[in-house]
Amino acid sequence: MSALVLDVAGLAKHFTRSSGVFRKTTSVVRAVDGVSFSLRRGETLALVGESGCGKSTTARLALRLIEPSAGSIHFEGSDISELQGAPLRRLRRRMQIVFQDPFASLNPRMRVGAILEEPLILHGLGDAAARKARVAELLGLVGLSPLHAMRYPHEFSGGQRQRIGIARALAVEPSLVVLDEPVSALDVSIQAQVVNLLKDIQARMGLAYLFIAHDLAVVKHMADQVAVMYLGRIVEIAPKDTLFSAPRHPYTRLLLSAIPRPDPQRAREAVPVGELPSPLSPPSGCHFHPRCPFASEVCRVEAPALVDGVACHHAAELPAFCAEVASPVDPRAAKRIALYAARRE
Repeated sequence: MSALVLDVAGLAKHFTRSSGVFRKTTSVVRAVDGVSFSLRRGETLALVGESGCGKSTTARLALRLIEPSAGSIHFEGSDISELQGAPLRRLRRRMQIVFQDPFASLNPRMRVGAILEEPLILHGLGDAAARKARVAELLGLVGLSPLHAMRYPHEFSGGQRQRIGIARALAVEPSLVVLDEPVSALDVSIQAQVVNLLKDIQARMGLAYLFIAHDLAVVKHMADQVAVMYLGRIVEIAPKDTLFSAPRHPYTRLLLSAIPRPDPQRAREAVPVGELPSPLSPPSGCHFHPRCPFASEVCRVEAPALVDGVACHHAAELPAFCAEVASPVDPRAAKRIALYAARRE
């Protein structure tokens, strides 16, 4: 079994909202509320969910870019929850991040060579000649030419800039890389190139990826494990194939039912009504119960624990997932489909 790289238990982050002359606390936003997961070498764990559910905050907490309110973070066997100063800076070499926007994350005043050399200088790795050779090696690793080291970020396409961001994250040879929606700002064809590049690099270097995304098609291609978040909590976590074929939480079923289907005669899971509640005043009990077609009284008063990978009081009682069960469609649409089929014949 591969070595454990990251182990997070009971992780929480609460942001306070204050007002008035004396800045009195008026409310608390539980952005992350008791999240637990683990990640092994060579594996990819995907965090998915609606915007505002706490995915990016969870990733930044795991890297200690922001301070947790509660919980523990073990990285490569060491508890880093309270680590400060020089020991934490030394550890950061092993933890890197690729940001969503490949243009905003690169300094427009620095040449690409200087951008890639900067982390080597900060961590005191190699002399000038060794750093220059390492920059050329990194550019080749992500499919760019060593000559590109003399260019500025604005001289590259979006896909090329993201490759530079990936090269910068790999410069100091990390064991964990957080990928915060690394392809969402790219064209579909470029997305495929970057995703394949990430998988090739992972296979070559044995990296652990914490992958954050909205696009479930990309998640299905990238991930080994998938954790579904809703209002700061993980509601389901399972191996990729299991989660996509037999989702057990109503919210996971909602996300999968929203994937576009090419056949209009295929019915989907019933989509719950309502909008995502405000994190300033989340619902009591199970946060998802106001939108859940299977909710009962216990869901309104008691928050379900994450047991066997799912946090739902009625997970064992739900009907089979019907995202691809054939059923009649709107009669007018059916007529148009029939006429089109007749013309094709």
